[in-house]
Amino acid sequence: MDVTGVSLHVEDQGTGPAVVLLHGWPDSTYLWRHQVPFLTGHGFRVVAIDQRGFGQSDKPQDVEAYAVPHLVGDVVGVLDALGLECVHLVGHDWGAFVAWLTASLHPDRVDRLVVLSVAHPSTPRGLRQREMSWYQLFFQFEGVAEAWLQHDDWALLREITRGDGDIDRYVEDLARPGALTASLNWYRSIMAPKPPGLPPEFPPVQAATMGIWSTRDHFLDGARMRASEAFVQGKWRYQQLEDVSHWIPLEAPDRLNELLLEWLNGSE
Repeated sequence: MDVTGVSLHVEDQGTGPAVVLLHGWPDSTYLWRHQVPFLTGHGFRVVAIDQRGFGQSDKPQDVEAYAVPHLVGDVVGVLDALGLECVHLVGHDWGAFVAWLTASLHPDRVDRLVVLSVAHPSTPRGLRQREMSWYQLFFQFEGVAEAWLQHDDWALLREITRGDGDIDRYVEDLARPGALTASLNWYRSIMAPKPPGLPPEFPPVQAATMGIWSTRDHFLDGARMRASEAFVQGKWRYQQLEDVSHWIPLEAPDRLNELLLEWLNGSE
């Protein structure tokens, strides 16, 4: 699907109320392999997007291509192309970042929101979160980060992820020409000056929102997710999953599916 100047790989399955799934780094739509059949089997239409820079979608090499307006614009562009006025939106990691801002900047397009792992972007970062985010600074060093991540059969990437997630698949995907730099440009863009056209402060989220955090997440502080309630005017729910790593859709698929079904059906 060609939207906003890039070609995006989009998987569209099932019928019923639409649920859009957004993955993070360094995943693709494959992250949602346990959620897609479950949701379609329970009467939802599921649209899963390979975000720009990942999977089968285009991989622009310019940092500017990953600015917030482009990331949010991709989601809105897919909705427009599919004729979807309002959807449920579910995001993990960077996908949660995009989901937060899509709901904030386009409140009429999001009915219910589910964000996994990543807090609202306006939530202040404490010392613990800054310490946990050390790798984001490392990723800013273009060329250096790429070289070190690939060195010795991607040893540093395997160490950073602690073997969680689809590590062998990540290595295979990121080894493709331009893929690693494209994925790291997400982190480089967030450190760049704020692009024009964005409001000084993001409007509060109007959608009913559920934030999910897992206690074995080595990258994100649950306190920030809990504090995200301050940026939500709609109904808010915080859910904590015990002894689960950052990759919630893979490690706790049954529990996540239960939570999604309950929340998206509005039966919480």
